[in-house]
Amino acid sequence: MRSIAVFCGSREGKNPLFLQHALELGRLIADKGIRLIYGGGKKGLMGSLAEGLLASGGLVTGIIPKALLEWEVQHTGLTELIITGDMHERKKQLFSRCEAAIILPGGFGTLDEMFEMLTWNQLNIHDKSLHVLNSAGFYDHLYQHLMKVQEEGFLYGNLEDRLTFSNEPVILIEKLFKN
Repeated sequence: MRSIAVFCGSREGKNPLFLQHALELGRLIADKGIRLIYGGGKKGLMGSLAEGLLASGGLVTGIIPKALLEWEVQHTGLTELIITGDMHERKKQLFSRCEAAIILPGGFGTLDEMFEMLTWNQLNIHDKSLHVLNSAGFYDHLYQHLMKVQEEGFLYGNLEDRLTFSNEPVILIEKLFKN
């Protein structure tokens, strides 16, 4: 594996563990010699993730749409920064450049990216593995709901075959590299 996308919040959230896990995950990805592909922001979990990677000597590609340059405050210390025309092009670039994806806590944008990749996986548009870092139980309710979706017969196959959940960055990385 040479590159991994991480989707996460451009805000920090209320729990300090979110930032701690983002920073730790960045370090772990760098230790594996993997390039990070992410949204290009300097704030929130995005910024902590990139800083963790860069501080450990890792390579980071940020992909940000022109409209968000000021809002997300693009990171100026990245290995590479790609500016796209819009959000659709940003997602296309993120998805096409990665070999797997990790989802950290975040808002609507994070969920949008996760569900689009998950849907494409179910439709066999790609077979990239998807992994959720469930910091402080942030995604517990989503996991329960997705299991309900499976129990009610709305999924093709098993949820665990498409999406794994881990509570600690090191466990997530172990699962990711087990494949």
